[in-house]
This record gives sequence, structure tokens and C-alpha cells, in this order.
Amino acid sequence: MSGIRLNSALLRTKFLGAFIGTAVGDALGAPFEGYYQVDRPEIEAVAERLPELTYTDDTHMMLGVAESLLRCQGFDGEDMAHTFVRNYEQEPYRGYGPGPPRIFRMIRDGVPWDEAAGLLYRGGSFGNGAAMRAAPLGVFYRDNPEMLREVSQASAQITHAHPLGKEGGALQAYAIALAANRDPSPELDRADFLCELINFTAEEVYRDKLNKIGDLMLRPDPEKMVLELGNGIEAFNSVPTAICCFLSQLNSFPGAVFGAIGLGGDTDTIGAMAGAISGAYLGVDAIPQRWQERLENRRYIAELAVSLCNL
Repeated sequence: MSGIRLNSALLRTKFLGAFIGTAVGDALGAPFEGYYQVDRPEIEAVAERLPELTYTDDTHMMLGVAESLLRCQGFDGEDMAHTFVRNYEQEPYRGYGPGPPRIFRMIRDGVPWDEAAGLLYRGGSFGNGAAMRAAPLGVFYRDNPEMLREVSQASAQITHAHPLGKEGGALQAYAIALAANRDPSPELDRADFLCELINFTAEEVYRDKLNKIGDLMLRPDPEKMVLELGNGIEAFNSVPTAICCFLSQLNSFPGAVFGAIGLGGDTDTIGAMAGAISGAYLGVDAIPQRWQERLENRRYIAELAVSLCNL
């Protein structure tokens, strides 16, 4: 993994950017989930009208990942699984899909943390639930791609045991790691960034979609992006899409997030993932202050990011 040697101040803003970027993208996208497509002026109007930017299960689970990493000073699957269970039971209103709560109940009742997901779905789920929460793993393991892959896939196993679900989580984490390891000035070599992602992924469906990003990131067309990359809840229909939204709006956090939400479909998760990558690349100061000030639990999210950075 190529990149730069980051000083502590720059590294801190990138950790903050990945965490806050996830939450802001999630909160801005939530009102539009399931829409066909959304015009940017409509997204901007809703963003300015909301008194508070309230996040969903995407950010809630991302915070659980960070809490467990901090408590264990690294990955511990059993601890992370039980952190998810506790957090869900404290705040079950975050918009969780039907699968994770059933998995959490099995884990709470004694099913091993790495077996429950496979018992619920034959072969495991290939949804994007592991990818949406990947920001802490991406920044924390940014210098070790092998460990990043291993830990990302083990973390995914808790809820998304299908190889494509696990690979989506690892690919999103690696995109965040690459972004965190780059200085946003001078501008990122997008072709090189994309090549590293293609070389990293082990699954053909992801390589095929990443190979389509080259043209789309230079000439973004929402209908073509949805047709060729997807905007659904499946990891392979959303992780490459989020990456493309970032690469097409390198120097604009709002542009990357609005582009992701504007595609419709799973807007909160694709917005969260695009926000995580963009925030990790540009740093927290690129996220408009007016959004940060209205973000629910912003102080706690920032504390976790800084603590993980210091660890």
C-alpha cells in the first residue's frame, strides 16, 4: 500500500473525517432511502431543513466496531459481537433490518459469535452491513492490508457470513485505508487508487465492477452508474458505487455524498460509505461545519475517533 507518512495532526483529522463522514453521509441519506433518484437541490433543501442529523444502524454499528477495538486494543470477535448486541438492545430504533436482531438474539442466547449468521442465512448474507460499519477498521489497520483483510472478514462474519458480504466489508475498509494514507494535496491519482483496489479484491464480481469505474468517475452519469454498478443493499451493488462517487468528486465531501444519495436506492448506506472514504481522504474540515454542528452525538463520535487514533 503506497502513500505518505502522516504526521499526528493530519492522521487525527483523517480518523475524524472517516467517522464523522460516515455519520453525516448516513444521516443525510436516510430520508431518501428507497427513492428512485433524487435531485441535488432536493437533498440540499432537506439537509438544511433538518434540525438534527440523526443517524441509522449504519453509524450505530460503526460506533460498536470502534468501541470494541478500543476496549480490546484490536479486534476481538466475541467482544465485538456482544458490543453489537448491547448497543442494539439499548437503541433498537435505529432502523436495523430483520436479520441482525435475530442474529443478536442467537448470540445473546449462547450461539458462538462466528456461527450465528450462517445459521440464519444458508451460506450467509451478502448484504452491505459489514461495509457500512468499516470506517474504524479502515483507519486503524490502514498500514497492514493483510491484517485489514483478515480482521474485516472476521468482523463481517458476525452478521454477513457470505464470501461476497465479507469481501464487500474488506474492500470498503481498504478503500478507506488507501484514502487515509494519501495526502489530498497534490490531487490523488485516481487510476492508481482504482488499480490498488482491483488488485486487492479476490472476488470477480467486485473486480468487474471496479473496472467499470474508470469511465464513470470521469463522466458521472447517475443512470449509467445505477445500471452498471448498482444502488441496492447487496455489497457488490453498493460498495463499488460508493467508491465511484468518491472518485468522481475527489475534492468535495458534499459532492461525493450528494452524488451517492442522488442515485436513490440504499441511500443511507451508500452515502455513509462514500462519506467515510471522502472524509478519510480530505479530513474532517472538508465536512461542512453546519452539518457537523447538527450531527447527533457528534462529540461522542469524535471522542471515539480521536481515542482510536491515539491507540
